[in-house]
Amino acid sequence: MTEKVIVAGFGGQGVILAGKLIANAGMIEGKSVSHIPSYGAEMRGGTANCSVMVSDREIASPFIFHPTSILVMNKPSLDKFEPAVMEDGVVLINESLIERKAERDDVRAFYVPANKLAEEAGSGRASNMIMLGAFCAVVGVVDLDSIKRSLPALVSARNIKYNEINVRALDMGFSYARDRM
Repeated sequence: MTEKVIVAGFGGQGVILAGKLIANAGMIEGKSVSHIPSYGAEMRGGTANCSVMVSDREIASPFIFHPTSILVMNKPSLDKFEPAVMEDGVVLINESLIERKAERDDVRAFYVPANKLAEEAGSGRASNMIMLGAFCAVVGVVDLDSIKRSLPALVSARNIKYNEINVRALDMGFSYARDRM
């Protein structure tokens, strides 16, 4: 099993953190992982994405040309990465910011109102955690508990106070997706 994931959105949406959490959760579970972040010209508001691989065997190359799943936070990211997803892959879409549906019928598309649910969790900034929880439910390459265990090590000291909200958002995203599968 090798899961090839692209997490993408605008800078400031927490896509790099989401990718780091997936990779760290994989390490906790004893899997091979890779994580390659990519930033646009500006950090906040520019494009950001990361490639993450999680595998039960050694990873020969960390580069992802055809992801098995994508987690997209905005329309430009969906436009850019949807064509590359492997047949029968998973496309997780933040429907709070993306009005269009997946254009391909050979992928499994899941629509999550991430921003709306994040507000309900306690902070609109937790939309990445909503999407990450949904990812755990739909893809299942790493356990939600491993993501939660990774939070303290990866969330910056100035934002650690949000981890209670992050955990709530992870649970909400997981439940939302699981209930719709």
